[in-house]
Amino acid sequence: MINPKNPFTVGQTVPPERFVGRKYEINSTFAQIANRGHMAIWGSSGMGKSSLLEVLKSPEVWQKRGLDPSAAIIVYFSCLSIEPFLASKFWQEILNLLAEKFQKDASLSSEINTLLAKPEINKDDLRQALRLIGKQNKYLVLLVDDYDVVMRENSQYKAENIENFLGECRSLAHNSGEQKYLSMIVTSLRRLNEIGPTLTPGKSPWYNHYAFLQLKPLKEQEVVNILSGLPMTPKLRDGIREIADSNPTLLQNAGFILYNKLQSQEPHNVKTFAKDFLAATEHFFQDTWELSTEEEQAILMLIALSRLKGRLPKTKKRYDLGNIDIIFSQKEQKLNDLEERGIIISNTTEDKTIYSFASSLMEWWVIQEIKNSNDEELKNREKTFLNLMNHRQLDRVKNVIRVLWENREDVGSIVEWIYGLVSAL
Repeated sequence: MINPKNPFTVGQTVPPERFVGRKYEINSTFAQIANRGHMAIWGSSGMGKSSLLEVLKSPEVWQKRGLDPSAAIIVYFSCLSIEPFLASKFWQEILNLLAEKFQKDASLSSEINTLLAKPEINKDDLRQALRLIGKQNKYLVLLVDDYDVVMRENSQYKAENIENFLGECRSLAHNSGEQKYLSMIVTSLRRLNEIGPTLTPGKSPWYNHYAFLQLKPLKEQEVVNILSGLPMTPKLRDGIREIADSNPTLLQNAGFILYNKLQSQEPHNVKTFAKDFLAATEHFFQDTWELSTEEEQAILMLIALSRLKGRLPKTKKRYDLGNIDIIFSQKEQKLNDLEERGIIISNTTEDKTIYSFASSLMEWWVIQEIKNSNDEELKNREKTFLNLMNHRQLDRVKNVIRVLWENREDVGSIVEWIYGLVSAL
């Protein structure tokens, strides 16, 4: 009988004691903290950004690296908790959390509450709080999750407000005497310079006080370590890799579901597992799709279509995408970015590079997206496709998509897209 406590974590951050890998990323971030530097961590959905911040909060992790956690005031919050986002609410949230930290210190608590009593809080109030922290021979480690939110406009927060807020953050980090009492670690889905305001000539980049760090897919041994809590054969591990690849969240979900089925002594039913896994993770695939740019979506569609031909044998003569490899060779940088984000993988031979999806279910999801589209949606994508190819190539792609529409029933069920897991189970 297996241990009744499921060792996999879903729907929440992974606790530090179960966190696997990312040693370089953790050490790099602590190096910034020790020097009162700042770090911008980015990675696609499911890469473990929030769990990494949870690790940075752990006193035991600090002590293992020879750092004194008692010297730091560690504050964590997610920008998603500020709705709608406003700069004043951001600064207020930090002061509220500091007030909680200082409850046992009557003097500090009183001064923070005095700042909070103001009609509107701004960066200068945090600057004053940093002075108070410095007088205690301490410093603030500010862990800010979901920093993408600060780049999005709303009815009360326009483009100029975004630029002003980002400038305030840079001012605190660079141009204040209190900078030695602050280390700010932020996470986002994309690089800050990709999602933030464009640069203005004559002004310093608003993001140049950050060191940038990307969370990439896990390494092979890290995947093995995550799945070590589940009794399995190498064949089953490969089957899980087929649907989850090296994405921490997908691996945790696959392990969680399989562990519960083993514990319940259910018979190995691939169809049931596939449905359960998709139900638990479909939002992940949808987020990955929707957070991709239109050009990235077009490239993912081309990869999916280029691999679909063998699945539609009846349409072989009509299924002609032309020389799609030329398009891929001209978009190498974009493809490398998709690979670093863990969405696709590449295999280079002597004469060309072949691209495929890291997760077979992501590939299935993209095919469903194409299959369920219509002429109007295809027409709306024409301009994006023409940035990748000429009109003749576009006509071929459109024809192939229509062939797919005409043969929807031949695409196959979800089970047929997870060969490795079917074989292993």
